[in-house]
Amino acid sequence: MNVKLLEHTPKPERTIATAARICYAPVGADELFRVLSDKEVEKLVNLIIKSGHLSAVEHAVFTFAIDGISRVCSHQLVRHRLASFNQQSQRYVKYSSDLKFITPSSIENNPLAKEKFDKLNATALKVYQELLEEGIEAEDARYILPNSTETKMVVTMNAREFLHFLSLRCCNRAQWEIKELALTMLKEAKEVAPLLFKEAGPPCNRGPCPEGKFSCGKPWKKIK
Repeated sequence: MNVKLLEHTPKPERTIATAARICYAPVGADELFRVLSDKEVEKLVNLIIKSGHLSAVEHAVFTFAIDGISRVCSHQLVRHRLASFNQQSQRYVKYSSDLKFITPSSIENNPLAKEKFDKLNATALKVYQELLEEGIEAEDARYILPNSTETKMVVTMNAREFLHFLSLRCCNRAQWEIKELALTMLKEAKEVAPLLFKEAGPPCNRGPCPEGKFSCGKPWKKIK
């Protein structure tokens, strides 16, 4: 899995603080953006996150390049409907013999299961290529490809939706691959907005677990 923060709102935390302060300021946003001190920005961002009044947070946007995830993972990712997605198309991209498949560790660590898994993927790819050679369009030949097929995406989220995504997908109970993706995205984002994402992660990072009887009962390990 390879995740890279391609672009983000310049000075995302200052942008958020400006948006929050404009509601109560007699001056314009441009002036606020310039004159707010770093301490005022920190205070405002902390207050916004703590209070849950997150409309101002939507003004910061983050765009990620994501390679090396499975179609299993991408199907979960696109359920976050407020985000924007572009994904490598199996309709237009014709895969060659170097197509990669994502292997869960439970299968990787089981030699017999790994042998079966690899054999099935190889057979699917072989039949896929044979269908292409027989003149079947890629958009139809792709029906043979398994969920383990590797895919590539560009994903954009505003910070409010991103925080929501992290609260669900960083949880210990999240499926392993999208959890790994979420943790990697959080690590990237913290590099440019440490205040904003200081307490990001599952709800148990900030208080009691809301899962009730479904709680994993384990503490969450914060991303530094």
